[in-house]
Amino acid sequence: MTDNIKADRNAEDLLFQVLLDWGVDLSLPIAKREVFFVDDNALAACFVKNGEITEDFVKELTKREPMRVVFRDAGFKDDSVKINVEQIFKLMSPHTDIKTI
Repeated sequence: MTDNIKADRNAEDLLFQVLLDWGVDLSLPIAKREVFFVDDNALAACFVKNGEITEDFVKELTKREPMRVVFRDAGFKDDSVKINVEQIFKLMSPHTDIKTI
């Protein structure tokens, strides 16, 4: 398993690239917990890279019903979690746009 993101990029670099890609206003407030939350629920971004994204984590995230969510590919615990993310959001937060980088 290889990381598809340059080694010198940090989570903030990735966040601002995603904001630009999705056309989200860069002046919106950003809160960081385990996940970056932009303008409360306009965007949730999780860029962990050590397999920390589990199905339980995703289910907790769906409770916030973000408009958009983005994950780092290397953050998923395993392939089954990555595959199930879309279905979990479809059931629990159907209006969320999902992206993996």
